[in-house]
Amino acid sequence: MTSPGGLQDILPLSPLQEGLYFLSTYAAGGPDVYVVQQVLTLDGALDSARLRAAAQAVQDRHPNLRAAFRPRKAGQPVQLIPAALPVDFTEADPGANVGEVAEAERKRPFDLARPPLLRWALIRLGDERHALVLTAHHILLDGWSAPLVVRDLLTFYAGGKPPAARPYKDYLAWVARQDQGAAERAWRGALAGIEEATLVAPGTERAAVEPATIERRVEVARVAEVARARGLTLNTVVQGAYALVLAELTGRDDLVFGATVSGRPGALGGVEDMVGLFINTVPVRVRPRPSDTWAGYLARVQAEQAALLDHQHVGLATIQRQAGVGVLFDTLLVFESYPLDEEGLRTLQDTAGLRLASVTGNDATHYPLTLTVVPGAEQIALGAEYRAGAVDRDTAVHVLDRLAELVAAFAADPDGRLAAIRAGELVAVDSALSVPPTLLLDEFDATVRQTPDAVALRFGSASLTYAELQARVERLARVLVSRGAGPEKVVAVL
Repeated sequence: MTSPGGLQDILPLSPLQEGLYFLSTYAAGGPDVYVVQQVLTLDGALDSARLRAAAQAVQDRHPNLRAAFRPRKAGQPVQLIPAALPVDFTEADPGANVGEVAEAERKRPFDLARPPLLRWALIRLGDERHALVLTAHHILLDGWSAPLVVRDLLTFYAGGKPPAARPYKDYLAWVARQDQGAAERAWRGALAGIEEATLVAPGTERAAVEPATIERRVEVARVAEVARARGLTLNTVVQGAYALVLAELTGRDDLVFGATVSGRPGALGGVEDMVGLFINTVPVRVRPRPSDTWAGYLARVQAEQAALLDHQHVGLATIQRQAGVGVLFDTLLVFESYPLDEEGLRTLQDTAGLRLASVTGNDATHYPLTLTVVPGAEQIALGAEYRAGAVDRDTAVHVLDRLAELVAAFAADPDGRLAAIRAGELVAVDSALSVPPTLLLDEFDATVRQTPDAVALRFGSASLTYAELQARVERLARVLVSRGAGPEKVVAVL
């Protein structure tokens, strides 16, 4: 890495940054699914030179936006912060297709060792209309940070100067000060007794594949009203409903799925205005009981999650080690609720002489199925990103439709029991999931590779993990072959 001003700082990585660094390195050569993007449509007489200068000022303001990620000699990655770095700002041909430019930017790979990992592309669509494409590697920033970057951009463009921002390194120092032992004990207790992962696409390998997306909208007024009356958040309602969808799909009553948390500790002053990657992915364990009422069930889900709030900074790999069963889940639920100063943004647009006509986004995930929830004043936007080859469109559609039905069922009868969900509404596993044409032995081998330490068989007080069961099966197979067993021969096993 070279930069005009030399090296300003060397910083550790946050837990999620470490995970993304590993996944990006592991998936090198394939499509980079860890790219986030926003496309801003700007109306007004725009000065491209001023906008370029504003983009440079944003990068100068937040040192972590200049980061390069490299391993030390011992292999542990660090982020290197150059003192100065030219902004990557390009201007496309006037009238270029915005979608094609955005797609080309998404497909242009980032080298984590060569910053900047944030690019800006400006497209002139008319005398007073432009599109600005912001493309970044997810290791740099999260969805909460995106509107902060836009706010700073418009402020600098208008000739203003935002107040000093607290640096991302302060958050990394906060993480280092936390009691790791206490956090690990909390997660160990929360996950105790889990015997196997909750997987909707067992046997599929993680791969860098561009996901497909479908969307649904749900009326929110009644749901929000009932939730408030019971002291529940909308996020809890969606999480509880999604756990029931997973129960129907998998036939299990001890469910785990991933959830994205903001990761911004209230104890860190000014954290709401900091730019960087704060979010984390943590497991949500839910154990519904038929005798539960909707309200009682959701209150328990909310209380169990609240008990872990102080420990949400712990990396997912560390959390999963506490459970002792390897991978815990292969689906992710993302509840997007970012604070936005709409009045302040309108004032900024007036000062800058630009109007933000529209904003569209593209986020990053590597899970076979990711659900996004965007609450609005009148509707909840539900989205499902699914990875072809792991989850098919019919399954994704079913999950979204069933989720919407169950959220509505809570609002209709919050005191009703879960057992009252009519049997006709429950979908059998074989009709809800698309089963690939693979042999049972292949599926078993894939499960052994994915969760070798999970319990496969239990008899009384004795149990066998998948790895132990495979070892016994292979020993028996060798004995049978040595005694003449082979293809098309009938063998009695007692």
